[in-house]
Amino acid sequence: MPRLERVRIYPVKGLDATEVDSVEVLDGGTLAGDREFALFDAGAVTGAGGVDGNPHGNGVFNAKHSDRFHVLDTAYDPETAEVTVETDGGSREFDLDNERNAASAWFSEVFDHDLTLRRDGSLGFVDRRGMGPAVVSTATLETVASWFDDMSVESARRRLRANLEVSGVPAFWEDRFVGDDAPAFAVGGARFEGVTPCARCVVPERDPETGDPTPEFRDRFVRKREATFPEWADEDAFDHFYTLMLIARVPERDRGRTLRVGDPVEVVD
Repeated sequence: MPRLERVRIYPVKGLDATEVDSVEVLDGGTLAGDREFALFDAGAVTGAGGVDGNPHGNGVFNAKHSDRFHVLDTAYDPETAEVTVETDGGSREFDLDNERNAASAWFSEVFDHDLTLRRDGSLGFVDRRGMGPAVVSTATLETVASWFDDMSVESARRRLRANLEVSGVPAFWEDRFVGDDAPAFAVGGARFEGVTPCARCVVPERDPETGDPTPEFRDRFVRKREATFPEWADEDAFDHFYTLMLIARVPERDRGRTLRVGDPVEVVD
């Protein structure tokens, strides 16, 4: 039976995920705690739309801009807003409610940039404003891992960075929810509507432990993606084959609901 298998939020944009048993859908349609904090580069110069289309402010700084994010092991406690960051030189802990200036200074040294850690608890610093969580199936992650030598499913999971993972469905199940006449799906009664396939950036090409690029990752990914593209998907809804994952939207009437691991998932009209 299809079910919500995992929920992952990314408290600090670009850093490690935190796996949770339940999460609230915020009034803005994103998940509570997801990308709630982000580093901003004071030296970046961008247009009015911000970096990567994020109008929340100029200069968002994440793993697209530095592979050093991958060598930082982080753990976050949503109850206390405490983050622990481990590096080769030891670990540091910060209370992000009260020590953001200290955290900003520390991250500035680590990345050799003038960085400021900011917070947005109402919507988060998501790339796609007006959209909602990223969704993928467990079978999709298993299939992608099989395309590469020595890639584990967990490595695929960390590379692709979805919020909601659905089990009990076939690989690329999430592709059916975009395009003309696409259905929606419900998680524990909350409706999700597909908005767009997720075009990938440089981040999935890197080993999530080391930041080292996987040789010929993009070329192999595109070849395999095209060869396994499901017959139930609307190919016209995909600009190219370097896509994986669904960006979904939760209608306003279902915002404020809580999603829980184990919730049933069903396709709806």
